[in-house]
Amino acid sequence: MEMPRLTLNAITIGAPDPLALADFYGRLLGRTVTTKSGPAPGEPPEAGFAKIASNGHDLELNFEYERRWRTPVWPAEPDRPFATQHLDIQVDDLDDAVAHAVAQCATLAETQPQSDVRVLFDPAGHPFCLYL
Repeated sequence: MEMPRLTLNAITIGAPDPLALADFYGRLLGRTVTTKSGPAPGEPPEAGFAKIASNGHDLELNFEYERRWRTPVWPAEPDRPFATQHLDIQVDDLDDAVAHAVAQCATLAETQPQSDVRVLFDPAGHPFCLYL
């Protein structure tokens, strides 16, 4: 059997407030939030869906409401929610990129595993890495 064509084009991130998180990543990455939709009937006001479209060479980022959101703990700890994935974002200048991320409301993690990588948390608590 011949392999079907499979194309990875987006990553979807669960969040307690997806529209606000999309705005954060739009500011962080200098990209436009292209789609926003509010909550479905019966959902709270912070529910919804948002998308940051590809800029031609990056994946789309989608943000969807997670009803039972629990902020992950990084580094992982026993019996606590942990991140099952994270975004890696390559930068030219690590110090400038960290300052930019913090100015957009990211938080620098206390634990830093490598000299050429900085772990930060987005406003919902997802870890992400800036790296050279």
